[in-house]
Amino acid sequence: MELLTKLEQWLAGVYKASPRLSTSAKKSITEIWPIVALVFGVLQILAAFELWHLGHQVNQVANLVNSLSQYYGGTTLHLNAFYWLSLVIVALDGVLLLWAYPALKRRQKSGWNLLFYASLLNLLYGIFSAFNNYGGVSSLLLQIIVSAVVLYFLFQIRDQYSSIKAPKQ
Repeated sequence: MELLTKLEQWLAGVYKASPRLSTSAKKSITEIWPIVALVFGVLQILAAFELWHLGHQVNQVANLVNSLSQYYGGTTLHLNAFYWLSLVIVALDGVLLLWAYPALKRRQKSGWNLLFYASLLNLLYGIFSAFNNYGGVSSLLLQIIVSAVVLYFLFQIRDQYSSIKAPKQ
């Protein structure tokens, strides 16, 4: 966690020089952010289930192709580890976004932290997808741009979240 705290502090310094949003824009984004986290969390979980399902279908076809290939002395095919790591990252990202929702509604810093971790996971997903057959360098570049924009907005509204925990009800 100390590494993430140092990374957050470093990125805060990087984004400090960026153009500032108005107070009303910050408040608007802060009000919308929980809904965005909820919607994208659900979409990420659904995407992870779909990727898992597609991966199993591809494995079934690959098993058939592999049996034919082995019969004729060829090589075998498998989904690479980067596919499965990407799948896990998409699922974790969805869980983090859903987990962030209640804290974001209460404007707690812990919710902001979870969004920060989710944005870092998205960047990691971009790196892993660059090594998949369906990803590549263009996917990595797109993910870097998206992550930079999300981080910009996150650091613009960071001061809107309190690090004080809400009392238990």
